[in-house]
Amino acid sequence: MDSFYPCHLTTSATALSLSHTLLSLIQGDPSSKIEAATEIRRLTKTSHRWRRQFSAAINPLVSMLRFQSPEANEAALLALLNLAVKDESNKISIVDAGALEPIVGFLQSANLNMQEHAVAALVTLSASPVKKSAIGASGSIPFLVKFLTHGSPQAKMDAVVALSNLSTEADNLSSILQSHPIPSLVNILKTSKKSSKISERCISLLESLIGFEEGRSALTSEEGGVLAVVEVLESGSPQSREHAVGTLLTMCQIDRCRYREPILKEGVIPGLLELTVQGTPKSRTKAHTLLRLLRESPYPRTELEADTLENILTTIISQIEGEEHSGNAKQMLAEMVQVSMEQSLRHLQQRALVCTPSDLSITTVCGSKVSLK
Repeated sequence: MDSFYPCHLTTSATALSLSHTLLSLIQGDPSSKIEAATEIRRLTKTSHRWRRQFSAAINPLVSMLRFQSPEANEAALLALLNLAVKDESNKISIVDAGALEPIVGFLQSANLNMQEHAVAALVTLSASPVKKSAIGASGSIPFLVKFLTHGSPQAKMDAVVALSNLSTEADNLSSILQSHPIPSLVNILKTSKKSSKISERCISLLESLIGFEEGRSALTSEEGGVLAVVEVLESGSPQSREHAVGTLLTMCQIDRCRYREPILKEGVIPGLLELTVQGTPKSRTKAHTLLRLLRESPYPRTELEADTLENILTTIISQIEGEEHSGNAKQMLAEMVQVSMEQSLRHLQQRALVCTPSDLSITTVCGSKVSLK
């Protein structure tokens, strides 16, 4: 009985605190409402049990988002944010209560803190599979895309995650593309560590957008766009590398004649070869497929071009496939790449010897053909 009494007392105190906080939130004056919202935020920060118990606070908190008080808006939004974390039911209730309209309004606020809180709220809410369409239809997507360029580092990260979450809905993906996110995504990839989480989310979103003609055109017309993808393929996390090779493979499968040369020009071959040995199962399969597409030129070749890197790749790939479970695979890969480079160089030298003086002005073009075809 002694051990039961404190537990019973604690339970009663919890219920009393819950009732008092909810009453203050619903019936209190503006100052009491702000204090109640702040208390809810504190209690629900790490406790799923409190999130469940305070689900009744969602409607009055959403009402506070429309108060003409920045302090009340912030307290309510932060409380709702904590209530939504890892609680699908609360996410749905928050959207159904009408929170999206004021949240989108906060994205346009002059208050930078409120902007960031709003983006964070959308990250959490967009994780709900059943509310992605509603969030996309709320008008939030163009503002999220703007944060990719103009937001703080945390806001950029949150915006990328929110857009990535929303992109699994076809209508949302079209809306994202219409907001022209690719220059910003490429810039983030260029300036971020290739193995970082933000790079992983960027390349994942980019892979989805590349399925559209507008997406492919935007990437190839952006200076350093294809190179940024190649760099992620070379140095990203395993998941990032998988998305990067998937991006390039999609481009080549859709229009090999158009995208083969821009991809080869950025030096993708060594990274692809390494990926066939060290990548995830999906990465290895995609890398093999892309290598085959890249080595098979869609254009007729002359006899002078018969012994180029393209032919050497056939040997490299076939040997990797036979050796990929061997401890010597990496050494073999390095040796084969070195051989291919030396053979290409010898071929360049031979071409230089047979070129006429009038041909010397197009040495660069000849060199390009040797390395790319």
